[in-house]
Amino acid sequence: MTTRKDNPAVQALLQQANIDADIKRIAEKILQAERITPAEGLILFEKGDVGLLGALANQVRERMHGDKTYFNRNFHIEPTNVCVFTCHFCSYSRLYKNREDGWELSIDQMMDIVKKYDNQPVTEVHIVGGVHPKMQLDFFVELIQKIRAHRPDLHIKGFTAVELDYMFRKAKVSIDEGMRILNEAGLQSMPGGGAEIFAPEVRAKICHDKVDAEGWLAIHKAAHQRGMHTNATMLYGHIESYADRIDHMERLRQLQDETGGFNTFIPLKFRNKGNDMAHIPESSIVEDLKLYAVARLYMDNFPHLKAYWPMLGRNTAQLTLSFGVNDLDGTIDDTTKIYSMAGAEEQNPSMNTAQLATLIKQAGRRPVERDTVYNEIKDYTEVVFSDEELLTK
Repeated sequence: MTTRKDNPAVQALLQQANIDADIKRIAEKILQAERITPAEGLILFEKGDVGLLGALANQVRERMHGDKTYFNRNFHIEPTNVCVFTCHFCSYSRLYKNREDGWELSIDQMMDIVKKYDNQPVTEVHIVGGVHPKMQLDFFVELIQKIRAHRPDLHIKGFTAVELDYMFRKAKVSIDEGMRILNEAGLQSMPGGGAEIFAPEVRAKICHDKVDAEGWLAIHKAAHQRGMHTNATMLYGHIESYADRIDHMERLRQLQDETGGFNTFIPLKFRNKGNDMAHIPESSIVEDLKLYAVARLYMDNFPHLKAYWPMLGRNTAQLTLSFGVNDLDGTIDDTTKIYSMAGAEEQNPSMNTAQLATLIKQAGRRPVERDTVYNEIKDYTEVVFSDEELLTK
C-alpha cells in the first residue's frame, strides 16, 4: 500500500476558508486517484479556480510521469489543402473548385520531402491534410508503401478519421477492411484530428458535412483492434459549452476503457484568422490553462496529455507543463501550415532538438526524446548545448 503524498501547494489551497465545498470534495477524490464523474468535471470548469486546478493537475502529472516531458523528432507531409468539406473554423483548406489557390502534391513530391530527411535522426513522418476527391485509398497505399520501402525505420503516422472515412467510402470498403489495407501497407498509427467537438448540435454548426462522432470513434476503435495506437483531439474555445467539452472527453474516456489504444489527448485551441468564424474571439490564456488542467484530471486513463506548441506558442506551451501537460509534440521543422494559416503565434513552426529540450528545461522539467509510441530514446537533462546548436535551425 502506497502512502499518499500531496503537494504542499495543493493542501494550502484546499485549506482556504472560502473554497467551494463541491470543489474540495472533488479534489479529495482526485488526490485519492478516484475517477471523477461527468457532473464533477463540469463543476471543475464552472467553479474551479485555475490555480487549484493547475496544482491538482500537476500533482497527477507528476504522479504519472515525474518531471519527464516528452518530445520527438518528426516532420509533417501535408499532401493537399484542397478539401471537399466546408468546416467553418478552418483557415487551411480550399474547395476543389478553387483548387488553384491551394496545393496538391504528387507521390514523387512527397517522397522528395521524405528523402530530405535521409541520414537525419527523425523517427516519425506525420501525414495529414485536406480531403481531396482524387486522392483516394490506392493513392495513399502507394505512398505508404514507397515510404516504407525507402526508409523502413521511419514510423508512419497518418490520416485523420475524417480523411479515412472519405477514403473508405470512395473505395467501397468497410472500416475494418480499410484499416487492414492501410496497416498492411505500412501505416502504423493515427493522429487525432477531425474530432473537433462531438456534440451533434455544435458539430452541425461548425462542420456539418464530415464524419460524425460515432464514425470518428468507430475508425479509432478499428485501429485499436488491429493493435495500432492513435491520438485524440478536441477543438475548444469557439461555440462549445463546458458541458460539450465534458461530453467529448467522456466519450473518449469510455473508448479508452474499452480498447486502451489512445496514446495521448491533445486539446487544440480555436484560432480565428481567415475563416468563417473570425467574429468569435479566441479563448484567453487563463481559459487555455484551465482546459488543460481539467483534461488531465478527467482523462485519467489517457497516459499522456500533449500541448501542441506550434498552435499555442512556445511561452504558453511552457506554462502548460505546470497544468498537467507532459508532452510538447516534436521538432516539426516548419512542415505544417494548418495553424500558421489560422493565425497561431508560430508562423514558421520549427525547433531543433537543442531548442526544444532547452524550452523544457527552462520550465524546470526533464526533456526526454521519445518515439511515436513513447519508448524513451534519450534523456537530455544533463546535456549541455552549444550556442551554435541553440541558434541553428
